[in-house]
Amino acid sequence: MKRSQIAEKYKWDLSDYCKDDDEFFNRLKNLEEKKDEFKKYENNLSNDEILLEMLNFDSEISKELEILACYAYRRKDENLADKLGQQMKDAFTKVSTQFAVATAFVTPEISNFDESKLKRLQQNPLFSNYSLYFHEISREKKHILKKNEEQIISGMGEFLGGFSSNFHAFSDADLKFEDVKDSKGKSYKLDQAKLSLYTSSTDRVLRENAMKTINATFGKFSNMISQNYLSSVKQNCYFSKLRGYKSALARELYSDEIDEKVYNNLIASVRKNIGLLYRFFEVKRKKLKLEKFHLFDQFAPVGKPYGKKFTYEEAFELFKQSTKVLGDDYSKILDKSFKERWIDVFPSDGKASGAYSSGAYQKNPIVLMNFVGDFRSVETLAHEMGHSVHTYFSEHSQCYEKSDYTIFVAEVASTVNEILLNFHILKNLKSNAQKAWLLDNFLMNVKSTIFRQTMFAEFEQLVHNQIEAGVALSKDSLCDKYLELNKFYFGKKVKLINEIKYEWMRIPHFYSAFYVYKYATGLVSALNIVRRILNGEKDAVKKYLNFLCSGCTKPPVELLKDAGCDLTNLKTFDDVFDYLRKVLEEYEKV
Repeated sequence: MKRSQIAEKYKWDLSDYCKDDDEFFNRLKNLEEKKDEFKKYENNLSNDEILLEMLNFDSEISKELEILACYAYRRKDENLADKLGQQMKDAFTKVSTQFAVATAFVTPEISNFDESKLKRLQQNPLFSNYSLYFHEISREKKHILKKNEEQIISGMGEFLGGFSSNFHAFSDADLKFEDVKDSKGKSYKLDQAKLSLYTSSTDRVLRENAMKTINATFGKFSNMISQNYLSSVKQNCYFSKLRGYKSALARELYSDEIDEKVYNNLIASVRKNIGLLYRFFEVKRKKLKLEKFHLFDQFAPVGKPYGKKFTYEEAFELFKQSTKVLGDDYSKILDKSFKERWIDVFPSDGKASGAYSSGAYQKNPIVLMNFVGDFRSVETLAHEMGHSVHTYFSEHSQCYEKSDYTIFVAEVASTVNEILLNFHILKNLKSNAQKAWLLDNFLMNVKSTIFRQTMFAEFEQLVHNQIEAGVALSKDSLCDKYLELNKFYFGKKVKLINEIKYEWMRIPHFYSAFYVYKYATGLVSALNIVRRILNGEKDAVKKYLNFLCSGCTKPPVELLKDAGCDLTNLKTFDDVFDYLRKVLEEYEKV
């Protein structure tokens, strides 16, 4: 459909940001005129009065930039072919860059304060909104180099760090794949977007050919990809050492104030409970009536798909009912989102694909969807509204500077909603075939998010550790290490394919070092919270809602502890895996 054909009630309402496009351009022009006002603060921040004035001014500018950014990018995403939307985005980017340049002096100047002054500022009630900012500067001070050294490193940005861009340019644009055939000899065009479609096919030959071909194709370019990845790892290790961190992993965890115990607990717990995954594959083999279970069988469909077609209203009501357990305050925000049109519902000509939640401080969160009425659409609605409600609670409970929660906890709220939705539907299903499909879908998500991402995390840690120890690595040693990990994670009863040793070469997240573990800890945390809520544990809901209101007032691990989920304690992981065993037992029965 064209956007004009869609009823207004299914389009997001951006009037909370700007009433129309003219207001956007007028506000952006007025804001741009204020950029030079920062000059009067430069070299004067040692004066507390001036410092406070500057921080308050910068806060107001940042809030306005956030509002205008949201309006511009959302208007652009309504129709990517619309030149006006692109013009808005470009105009905003220009002004935003000007402010980034105008305020570049702020953090370096404050970083020069001695530790006692930074501590005094953190404790000063007048600066209470900025206490976390000073805390972060204080933490990072020992890892900040001399001014001229920082300038040199900043200047390296144009020719360092392009390893991810190299990979995407090759993987997304240059790499081509041969067609793959099914059991009847029919050919299919293969690309990375279609891979999941073919590997989840009911045709076993197509599943096998797709998985082998995609990995083997990357393997043909193993020399180039290996060198690109190893260069990325060496850069991580070099700059971590240069800044005084004991390792690249320590540097990454330090930025989020994550105890290294969390990373190690995840790997140790997954290894300890790997039998759960082996058992899942064996149960699935029996359900598929296969004599041998091969790697390419893992995505094969089981049972009868939950294929009901939903109207948007039905989907929203189903999602809302699944979150009733979270209480009236949560339900009221969902009602508000529906009534005030936070969500842009349907796909339309030129509209951005996918789904996301966005927003600006104390404005209505905004959700982009491409709703087509299937079960995935309902899951996506639950997921994105998890982010939006988290944002709403946080921004209406905390000051601007303490409202922005970190990536480490961001996926918890969205995943809690997905799990609640799945279990709510499961409880009301009559068909065993549909229950089997839903549980298989759920357990495959656990496999992909907890077990697979932890395998990736192990691979990253092994590679970085060896580079830091001075061990020379090659394409062959990388492939051997990855194959060994697959042998452990899939067990002896799953028949691997030789081409799986090349799979690591097509994982883009490896160019964002030590990021993937957050997917696993996010799902572990969400399962821990849902388990306690559905079991009726005292104060479980209250603790979770307090977590949603907390923004970034504490380090993320501490926020999760307050919610009843202690990732530094192995028992937390054990409880989750015990819970998953019960889900697996139900899967076996149906």
